[in-house]
Amino acid sequence: MLLRVTPTSPFGRKVRMAISHLGLSDRIEMVKADPMDPADALRRDNPLGKIPALVTDDGKPIFDSRVILEYLDHIACGGKLIPAAWPARVETLTLQAMCDGVMDACILIVYEARHRPEALHHQPWLDYQRGKVVRGLTAFAKATPDPARFDVGTLTAACMLGYLDWRKQVDWRPEFPALVGWLDQFRARHPEFDATAVPA
Repeated sequence: MLLRVTPTSPFGRKVRMAISHLGLSDRIEMVKADPMDPADALRRDNPLGKIPALVTDDGKPIFDSRVILEYLDHIACGGKLIPAAWPARVETLTLQAMCDGVMDACILIVYEARHRPEALHHQPWLDYQRGKVVRGLTAFAKATPDPARFDVGTLTAACMLGYLDWRKQVDWRPEFPALVGWLDQFRARHPEFDATAVPA
């Protein structure tokens, strides 16, 4: 199999962490993709041109990160990343969805700065996206899961905080000290987090 990804994508990081945790690294080749290059094979495997995209051994493309994680959990015999039983299953998937939404908002903030001239930056739009980030962090801080857990919810939460540390769309650490402690505990228990950090 191969994974089309970039080292900076938080969604790609989710999948890379899961691959490492499940012991699938020797079965999946990492291929650096360029979403902005129309000639990149990424657009063949994902018509949306978004990363990550997984190509299975039989050539079937799978995307986005949520679907890839479900596929990886399946080939690892299930129940490793996504709980089988309710209500744990729906709670874990909901946490993943919220943290994915925060990362989507973070990326839109980055794109506003990267792809629009400064004179055209729309502050109400940026404030709207930052509002999503703060509300998501607030909700997460009210109900943090056990940092010893490694599932689609907790690994996505860790990637969310890691992306905020790197891009700094919101200075979250002073406002959410409990989340600083949670991330420290998660990192200590799960070396996959530091192993997939954005290169310096």
